[in-house]
Amino acid sequence: MFSNIGFPGLILILVLALIIFGPKKLPEIGRALGDTLREFKKSTKDLANDDDAERERINKKA
Repeated sequence: MFSNIGFPGLILILVLALIIFGPKKLPEIGRALGDTLREFKKSTKDLANDDDAERERINKKA
């Protein structure tokens, strides 16, 4: 999705974000985005581990 943006596009997005949200709000937004991504990764990893555990449990029964 973001492979076509390139470096100039990223700079433009960052400048627009700075103008819209201001320098005081950007760290809070970045922190919230990081926390969201971290929680998403943790949830997907837990789901994958649950699936593996269930698969092992079924294989032991058979």
